[in-house]
Amino acid sequence: MGVGKSTVGALLADRLGCGFRDTDEDIVAEQGRSIADIFVDEGEPAFRAIEKRAVHRALAEHDGVLALGGGSILDSDTRALLDALPVVYLSMDVEEAVKRTGLNVARPLLAVNPRRQWRELMEARRHLYTEVARAVVSTDGRGPEEVAQAVLDALELKEEA
Repeated sequence: MGVGKSTVGALLADRLGCGFRDTDEDIVAEQGRSIADIFVDEGEPAFRAIEKRAVHRALAEHDGVLALGGGSILDSDTRALLDALPVVYLSMDVEEAVKRTGLNVARPLLAVNPRRQWRELMEARRHLYTEVARAVVSTDGRGPEEVAQAVLDALELKEEA
């Protein structure tokens, strides 16, 4: 959350000369409401089912850069699909998250005590992120252009001329 997946993903796609897709945007477009509203109205399990369908559809249809919601790796079927792909985990510490998001925006999983909940989420998920990632790139103190270059370097990809 707030790590810059969409911004960095779009930059990477541009540099690589391919398309970019964000599954969170797919969900909002399909559902006609925000992710926060889905969480409030239907709960997390219903949202995760919607998210799983969106991610699996995007993986089947899109061969460019794809940004996935932070919780999509909670599903073992999704992790299995990601196993053979060049996945990058964009990491960020809580202090950087506070700078970027203030941890006070509409993020349903951070509603009560944002800093503590963010730390708990990251601790619970980090091993899953690193399990599926071919590379881990820290975004702390870096701008999107620098992060995009670090991803290219980590995956040893060349920009389109």
